[in-house]
Amino acid sequence: MKEKDRPNINSFSGGKKFLLSILVIYLAVAVFNFHTAEAAVISFLKMFGRIIPILGIVFVAMIAINMFFTRERTDRYLGSKSGIMGWIYAVISGILLLGPPYVIYPLLGQLKKRGMRNSFLAVVLYNRNVKIPFLPPLIYYFGVKYTVVLSIYIIVFSILNGLLLEALLKKFKY
Repeated sequence: MKEKDRPNINSFSGGKKFLLSILVIYLAVAVFNFHTAEAAVISFLKMFGRIIPILGIVFVAMIAINMFFTRERTDRYLGSKSGIMGWIYAVISGILLLGPPYVIYPLLGQLKKRGMRNSFLAVVLYNRNVKIPFLPPLIYYFGVKYTVVLSIYIIVFSILNGLLLEALLKKFKY
């Protein structure tokens, strides 16, 4: 085999290097303590089995976004032409959006590629803190007034945060 035909470790992407390093660590642990390595592999496979259905949902949601949110629709509802309704859509979708970040970030990334304003992304992420399922316990422990004021503050400051982010990004020409 010629020298130039051999794979060079420096030519691997970051993901491949990470995978290779994890495999080496697993093999090293297996050499010294097989039962620990076996338990780690079993734990990984169980976790992977729980994540696969979630990734399937993300895949279906991304297909739906690709079908429904064309560049024109995204610009009309969540882009530069959306006006006040874009802010309202961003607030409502942030409140209604459920799920862990590894599910939400790819979806928001798709919308950003299709023209969603950075300020609306900030509003959606900020309003994830107003969760409808958490309102009853919040009311129970802290009262209705506190819950209403806190929710309004989160919504108002999400909009201010979005405006500030947009201004800073324009200033730094991002």
